[in-house]
Amino acid sequence: PTAAAVAYGLDQDTNLQTDHNYVIYDLGGGTFDVSILRFSQGVFEVLATGGHTALGGDDLDRLIVKWAKKQLNIDVLDDAEYAAFIVAARKAKEALSDQPQVQFKALDHTLALDRATFETIIQIALEKTISVCKRVLRDAKLNLDDIQNVVLVGGSTRSYAVQKAVRDVFDQEPLCTINPDEVVAIGAAITANQLIGNSQDGSLLLDVTPLSLGLETMGGLVERLISRNTAIPVARRQEFTTYQDGQTAMLIHVVQGERDLVEHCRSLGRFVLHGIPPMTAGQARIEVTFQVDADGLLTVSAQETTSGVKAEIDIKPSYGLSDTDTERLLIEGFQHAEEDKLLRHLQEAKVEAQRELEALEQALKVDATLLSEQQLTALNVAKDHLYVQLNANDIQAIEQAVQALKVYSDEFAALRMNRHIDHALKGTKLNDWSDSN
Repeated sequence: PTAAAVAYGLDQDTNLQTDHNYVIYDLGGGTFDVSILRFSQGVFEVLATGGHTALGGDDLDRLIVKWAKKQLNIDVLDDAEYAAFIVAARKAKEALSDQPQVQFKALDHTLALDRATFETIIQIALEKTISVCKRVLRDAKLNLDDIQNVVLVGGSTRSYAVQKAVRDVFDQEPLCTINPDEVVAIGAAITANQLIGNSQDGSLLLDVTPLSLGLETMGGLVERLISRNTAIPVARRQEFTTYQDGQTAMLIHVVQGERDLVEHCRSLGRFVLHGIPPMTAGQARIEVTFQVDADGLLTVSAQETTSGVKAEIDIKPSYGLSDTDTERLLIEGFQHAEEDKLLRHLQEAKVEAQRELEALEQALKVDATLLSEQQLTALNVAKDHLYVQLNANDIQAIEQAVQALKVYSDEFAALRMNRHIDHALKGTKLNDWSDSN
């Protein structure tokens, strides 16, 4: 997208007091892509991207064929006939870019096709592209009137109907004076010329991450460190800790996607941080850093802050990721947003409950004798009830069971604290305290 902007000289804007936002509308033969760029103080930044991997000029041809079959009362075409109709549709579509009305000629059939009819025929496809544009605008947190220019890319944007749809939505004439099939190549050549030192305009192009990057936490949840559409290069750091007492290693599972559960995201890689000093659960501090360079290479490192032990992995998030995969992951993220919110709440409740139960089990192994038979029975009943609720997948029931258990576990914790204080003070005289003060 940045190359198309460069081809039109949008990086030569002399008004550097305000940011300029540009839409790159790319409708090719088989795919549609839209990007929003911001040019500010010599820097091109990709604010957001989106697209449709099954929408392009070929789809417009098929819509014309569908219309022609209906006009001619034809139900079925064999392969040879269909190919002839596709060729006729493409010729008619291209001719309508320069003429208000053309002839659709296929085999021994002839139909008149004007721009208004063509616009009606492809309306459903045009609406899909506009829907993507509006979604990407929302991602970039911009309104239609925030856009200074719209650049058309791809042979299908020669169509008068496509240009009219873009003009109507953005309320401005799109930039289409450069051959849309060549505009990206021209911009890339200009950029290459700049990179080898033949131009000193000083503009800079920034790309973005197409999908969010994060890691797996307890309960199979995803903790995002870098959100989608974040400009690169970028680095994010976050602190994590251990889950169990004496834990000396931590598995770092790196994932990509927009869902809240790891099982619904794309696994990028795993590595283990060894050598964590044994500590009480929650005491260790593990600093995890996600760093994406200008080439899109992701480096993930994990370091325990007291000992300095460190491990890291290099990953290419885009490896094996097609445009179709990206679109699918984005759509799934939108479709399951509410469902994922509930699943995250449930898993977080389960993790908290399991943490309470594990801590209680460890305490009972050491100090169960502090409880009376009646207290121990009540505690065990509440504990067993929580174990049952963990399998019921009812958030409210789990949280209520945790609170019920805490009534007894807090009482148990107070008894343990008193015993430890008694042990600490045993044999200490009042004068010893006075002298120490």
